[in-house]
Parts: sequence; structure tokens; C-alpha cells
Amino acid sequence: MARQERAVRTRCAVIRAAAEVFAERGYAAATIAEILDRAGVTKGALYFHFDSKEALARGVIEAQITGSGHVPRELKLQEWVDVGMVLAYRIPRDVVLLAGIRLSADLHSRRLFGSAWPAWIELSTTYLGLAKDRGEVLPHVVPTETAECFLGAWLGTQMFSEATSNWSDLSQRVSVLFNHILPAIATPAALIRLDTAPDRGARVVKEAQGLRQAENAPEHAEV
Repeated sequence: MARQERAVRTRCAVIRAAAEVFAERGYAAATIAEILDRAGVTKGALYFHFDSKEALARGVIEAQITGSGHVPRELKLQEWVDVGMVLAYRIPRDVVLLAGIRLSADLHSRRLFGSAWPAWIELSTTYLGLAKDRGEVLPHVVPTETAECFLGAWLGTQMFSEATSNWSDLSQRVSVLFNHILPAIATPAALIRLDTAPDRGARVVKEAQGLRQAENAPEHAEV
């Protein structure tokens, strides 16, 4: 177990170091040497987890999808909204997300390591499909089409926020985006119950952290 825990910590350190370098320099200018220096691990330890710079980039991209602060809800449509609002909250605060955004947008290198876009489309499609099965989404809605449309709008919103405020207003802008998209796809009964407030992401992250702490708390023996 100790060896396994060390391996997990090493992988996380390498991912974070790679994310920092990719976010600062871009993929082409990033070097394994600098990533090693940032991570504070040996070359052998790094190559145990990632056999190339391309594999490192894929690792950073895949890490975007995890740790989203998911909390189950009665409405699957609210869970989908929460994913977007949590992402908007985390982007200015999480170097892995920042790096993943820049890697996914790298037109010259993306053919080497792909992008996070297909995974985000798949995740949105899943939530929207479940929401439709539960009667939360209007009958005419095609989950995959809506997921792709939303991703395009999301990317534009994120880029505009970066350009105008260095992402400081991203939560507000994504809240506006949901408020324009949801009336076109949600049933009236579901729509009035959805929380799309700009601080939604921050609240969900805090709630998820509280749940994790409760799950990890040691059990107290009864006296």
C-alpha cells in the first residue's frame, strides 16, 4: 500500500509540474528537463508513468475530467449545470485545467495528444440523456447535438472571459450562458428548479469537500 501511495503521489506531482510548464510555455516549448525539475522526481520515476511528452500532455488533458466536485442531485439537469459551474469556478484556480485548455486549443500539436473536447461532449451527452429519460428535457432535444452546441458556446465564453478579464468573470459569464441555453431545452417544471447563480460552482465545490471530509473521518467507537 505504501508503494502504491507513493506511485500515486509521484504521478500527481508529475501531472501538476507538466501542467505548470505547459500552461506557461505551451506544448512545443515545454521540455522534459523543466518538468522533472518542477516535479522533483527522477527521470526513471517520470518515465514509469509517462513514456513521452505526448503522454504527459494526454495525462494533463485526462486529469481535467476528474475532481470535478460532483454531488448527486435529484435533477440530472442540475448535475449537468453543476459540472459547468464548477469548471468555471476552478479554471482560474487550477493550473491543470488551464494547461488542459491551452493544450486542447493547440492546433499544431493537438494531433499528437488529442483534446479534452470529446470527453466533455460525452459527459454532457450522458447527463442530458439521463435528464431526457427522466422528463427534465423537452422531447425534441437531441443530447449529443445539445452537448456539441454547448461546448462550442462554452469555448467561446471561456476565451472571451480570458481575453477581457483573465477569467475573473468566468462564473458570471457561464451563468449567463446557462440562462440562455436552458429555456430552449428544459421542461418548465425542471427549469424553475434549476440553480444557475454565478456562485453555484463555489458552493458545489465547498459541499463536495465537506462530503469527502465526512467520508474520510475516522469512525468513533461507541462507549
